[in-house]
Formats: sequence, C-alpha cells, structure tokens
Amino acid sequence: MTMKSGLTAGVWIVLGFFAGLAVATAGVLLIRQLDPFSAFSSQLRIDTSRPSVVRHIRELQRLETVVFTMDKIVSGGYENPVLPRLLAGDRLLLVVYGDVTAGVDLSRVEASAVNVDGASVRLALPPSEVFATRIDNDRTRVYSRETGLFSSVDPNLESEVRREAERQVRQAALDGGILRAATTNATTTLKSFLQGLGFERVDIDATP
Repeated sequence: MTMKSGLTAGVWIVLGFFAGLAVATAGVLLIRQLDPFSAFSSQLRIDTSRPSVVRHIRELQRLETVVFTMDKIVSGGYENPVLPRLLAGDRLLLVVYGDVTAGVDLSRVEASAVNVDGASVRLALPPSEVFATRIDNDRTRVYSRETGLFSSVDPNLESEVRREAERQVRQAALDGGILRAATTNATTTLKSFLQGLGFERVDIDATP
C-alpha cells in the first residue's frame, strides 16, 4: 500500500514538471508575440548594408539645419540729375524683415559617398546650400516715400525694392556664415542618426 502511494506521488511529480515546462514555453512564445522589442528579441537587427544606409539617408531629403533672420532698412528709387528731389524723383525706404533657410539636400547622396565597414561608416556630405529666402510681408512696411512735385508715383517701385531687399537679406546670410553653420548642424544631426542605426564609429567628410 505504501509502495503504491509512493509510485502515484512520483508520477504526479513528473507530470507536474512537464506541465510546468509546457506553460513556461507557451509564456515565452506569447511574450515574443506581444513584445517584439523585449529581451527575448535580442536577435533583431537593422540592415546596415550600403544600399540600406544610402536609402535611409536619402529619405531625410532636404535637411534644413539653420534659419538666419534679420531686419534692415532698404532704399530704392530714382532722382533727376538736374532738379532737386523736392521737385523730381521718387524714393522709397522699406523696413524689411526676412529669413534665409539653409541645409543639405541628402536626396543627392550617391552610393559612392557612403562607405560601410562593419560597425563603421563614412559619409561624404553634399555641400550646404540656401533653400529659401523669404520676406515677411506682415512685418515689412514702408518707412517713408518721397515723390517730387513734378513726378508721378511709380507703382512698381515697392516691388523692385522688395526684390532688392530679398537679395540683400540672402547676401547678409551668406556673409554671416550661414552655409558653415548649416554644414556643422547637418554633421551633428547625421552622426546621431547613423549611430541610431547601430554604427559605433561615424566619420563625415563635409565641405561648407
């Protein structure tokens, strides 16, 4: 009687072990399905081959990295070489608010510009460029307008002065080093981006 009870207890212990193992296995499979980013998914890898890296970079397209803003007074008009301004001529002073946006067009990155070597990557960055120059019409206003007694108001003068203002704002941004700043910011952004793909060493060759 004692031997029979012991045998029965042993059988239940073995059955309990296998039942617990089955439950644990099912639990692992369920966790993998519900949480693909858990510790059980350590084999997940990002494709860091050259074609894949080039595609990821190109998807960033026009990477805007710096905006230059300024305000200035721009003048324009014409004067009579003989008569004084009070009698002839038309002159306009415009208070201009504008901004210039610059960055790097990553859609231009060629496959030859990317070199992948294991956990290291080197990228030749395209030159920075000005993407847009904009005059803020809501904040731009006419400061003064002087029209001679014998002259008529030129309806195109303000438009011409605005175009000149846009050119001057762009030139001021270039003189202020906007392209260098755009290159520096793009380099920092791309280093973080490529490190996020899994690269341990990132080298970027950039020409402002």
